[in-house]
Amino acid sequence: MKILSLVVAAALSSTGAPMSAWATPTTPTTQTTQTCPAATTADIEAQFERFSEAWTTRDPDVVTALFTDEPVLLPTVSNTPRTTPAGVRDYFVSFLRNQPVARLDTSTIEIDCHTASRVGTWTVTLTDAATGQTRDVHARYSFIYRFEDGAWKIDHLHSSMMPEAAPVPAAH
Repeated sequence: MKILSLVVAAALSSTGAPMSAWATPTTPTTQTTQTCPAATTADIEAQFERFSEAWTTRDPDVVTALFTDEPVLLPTVSNTPRTTPAGVRDYFVSFLRNQPVARLDTSTIEIDCHTASRVGTWTVTLTDAATGQTRDVHARYSFIYRFEDGAWKIDHLHSSMMPEAAPVPAAH
């Protein structure tokens, strides 16, 4: 629904006509004042810490609770987009078995009124439960947070593996 609303708004605004021209005559035109929640870069940085700590619980319900009611999860190690809390939970049921540990490598944060974003690169270390062997997955990430029900929650999370292999350090 969010995407459809954005597409319709973009299509209407591209006509050059003011958006009010598209309102039905019975639509009241009242201005509302929007109150934005106070948020700092540190507040948004803390969201990743909450997410990382939730992974350590290995409990998919704890992780899923960090997402909004209408989430979008485009995970690194699954081809299936998850767009419901049940879908997000389903992904984390199996993903958390890999004992993931995330480390942010780069990060850029932007804050708007009811949304904030954090994008960059990260390394996720996964552990094979059968062998105990670990592997690092180098990926790009985008977290979009939305202020919902009095708290910042993950509205959209996209992570994708780096297209190129990480450089191998030269032997000395």
